[in-house]
Order: sequence, then C-alpha cells, then structure tokens
Amino acid sequence: MRLRHDTIAAVFDAVHVALLSNLLLVAGALPLVLLAFTTDPARAWPLYALAAPLCAPGVCGVFAVMSGFSAGRGDGVLRTFARAWRATARPAMLWGAATTAALVVLAVDAAAAWGHRVGALALPVLAMLALLTVATGLLGLVTIAERPTARLRDVARACLYLGVRRWYLTGVSLLVLALLAQFMAARPALALGLAAAPLLYVVWANTRFTLRPALDPA
Repeated sequence: MRLRHDTIAAVFDAVHVALLSNLLLVAGALPLVLLAFTTDPARAWPLYALAAPLCAPGVCGVFAVMSGFSAGRGDGVLRTFARAWRATARPAMLWGAATTAALVVLAVDAAAAWGHRVGALALPVLAMLALLTVATGLLGLVTIAERPTARLRDVARACLYLGVRRWYLTGVSLLVLALLAQFMAARPALALGLAAAPLLYVVWANTRFTLRPALDPA
C-alpha cells in the first residue's frame, strides 16, 4: 500500500510539474506565441527573428524546472522558474540573438542561392550549417540554464564540440524538437497545453546527457 501511494503521488507530481511547465513556457515565449496566432510566419519572419531572443530566458527557466524535478529538489516550480529566468535573462537573450542572427544569415544566403547553379553546392552546406546552429543553440540554452555565469564563448565551444562528437544524441534531440514544432503547427492549443513539457523533457534529458562531460567533469 505504501508503494502504491508513493507511485500515485509521484505521478501526480509529474503531471503537476508538466502542466505548470506548459503554462510557464507559454508565458516565457509569449511574444512568439502572439505572433504565431496573429501573423503569417512567411511574411512576418523579421518579427519572429526579433522576438525569438526574448523567449530564450523562459526556455532556460523551463529547463531549470526540469533539472530540479529530475534531481528531486523541492524548491517549487514557480520559484525555480523565476530564479532561473532572472539568472539567465542576459546571457540567454544574447545567446538567442546570436543563434537567430546566424540562422537569418544562412536563410538569406540559401534564398539567394536557390535556383542558381551554385545552389547545388551551396544549399547542402547551408542546410548543414543551419542544423549545427540549431543544435548548438539548443545545447547552449541547456548549458546556460545549468551554468548562468559561464562565458558564452566557452559555451559555444563546448556545445559545438559535444554536439558534433555525440551527433547521434543531437539527432534525437532535433527529431523530437521537429516533432514538437510540427505538432504546434498542426494543433497549437494541444501542443502548448499538453505535449510541450513532456517532449521538451525528452529533449532536455537527452541534451543534458550530451553535455555531461562539460557540466559534470570527472
């Protein structure tokens, strides 16, 4: 009976954390959420590029909540999120701005090369660089959530190296992230209300394992 009670309590705790994480993710990414419901991404992409860095601290806050839940720390979801948001606001926004700027440059180059002979050579390279940028950006947000005071130059070097070295783990994270993005495009309310936290937890756990040599050195 005691084991059953503990199991039920653990399930309810997990559901509670997941639902609150979904709400906090929406609050932290409110600029992008509002744009997604009111604009056409193909036409308003400059607004998305400007809004994306503002959402980075919220993602770090959700990752911090997941880290605390996984480690069994009972600081409270709201308190953990608020503390992480304050600690990561500046580095996360800078990291998000750098990642977004790199993706915009790559997208503009790809658009310029599309339909030209040079595109046969340039487009695969640009696509690979875009994947590396997204992967490094994701790894960086997890790192900043864990180490808010780390220098961004060191974060970039470690994330790029580990992301490439453990490419199979990076690929899994990107696939789950793509699944979440596809779900959000098809069913935004369900994705943000139910699926975001569980899928992001898979991304966080996998990415955290990728970063273990840097975050938990022997």
